[in-house]
Amino acid sequence: MHYLDAQAVRQALPMTRAIEAMARAFAAYSAGQVEMPLRLRLAVPPHDAVVLHMPAYLHDEQGEALAMKLVSVYPHNPQKGHPLIYAAVLVLEPETGRPLAVLEGATLTAIRTGAASGLATRLLAREDAHVLAVFGAGVQARTQIEAVCTVRPIERVWVYAPTRSHVEALIEELAGKGPIPKDMRAADSPAQALAEADVVCTATTSSTPVFDPQDLRPGTHINAVGSYTTEMVEVPLETVARAYVVVDSREAVQAESGEISQALARGLLTEDALVELGEIVLGRRPGRTHRDQVTLFKSVGLAVQDAAAAQAALEALR
Repeated sequence: MHYLDAQAVRQALPMTRAIEAMARAFAAYSAGQVEMPLRLRLAVPPHDAVVLHMPAYLHDEQGEALAMKLVSVYPHNPQKGHPLIYAAVLVLEPETGRPLAVLEGATLTAIRTGAASGLATRLLAREDAHVLAVFGAGVQARTQIEAVCTVRPIERVWVYAPTRSHVEALIEELAGKGPIPKDMRAADSPAQALAEADVVCTATTSSTPVFDPQDLRPGTHINAVGSYTTEMVEVPLETVARAYVVVDSREAVQAESGEISQALARGLLTEDALVELGEIVLGRRPGRTHRDQVTLFKSVGLAVQDAAAAQAALEALR
């Protein structure tokens, strides 16, 4: 059985390959070619933490993929010098159930989450989008920036987070790297970050909206990937009500997204209005329909993304 550490995962799964793996994953999910229960959540109350068990089996024209991810989310870890998330992905041989490999899961999760936003940006953002605003300065923010810059000609990136030193460290690390422009700037406020943004990514653990809906420009595309419980709302509900809402899974976002579940409960959104990203990949539903349309991709993360990404990584190694 193979083991891929963080460096090996990054080498085997560059962003372009990861985005194509996400296109496969979401299309298969919306086509009914995936067996995947809602994630099992195990609370760890003394530490305000949760451990998630995420299995998935994918069977499409490209073949089969079977994997299980175990991920722990410990909100107080950063103060202790540990990552917010630890994870591992176990890949199984679909024909026999034989374990094939274990992949370092936090890196895989960050890459596939960024790649999902890259795919959504490719399908929903304006073709001439050239300014990106990012809320958050952690691991997820880094792959969000890489993914968006991979699919759109981004010329400037604004980054906002409450801790300025974290923003400055992110900029120093990423500016001019690969498809990312050298022009990266620390925003003094959410309003400044949004002032010229064509694409927005929210990758925080905030339980309240990270920007004022009045500051959002017409025609903006938003990737919202940070909130993962029904109590957390990164994107203002007014923006959700205004937007063309695309999700990774109708079932999952209603169970796990505060933005979607609360908007539905308040009558600001109907379940029929929710479009799955896979439906757009399959050509069953449209992407952006006009230039001034605000589009929102809300993702809570699906186990099939891990299965597809892990298989793509292993195939690259072979």
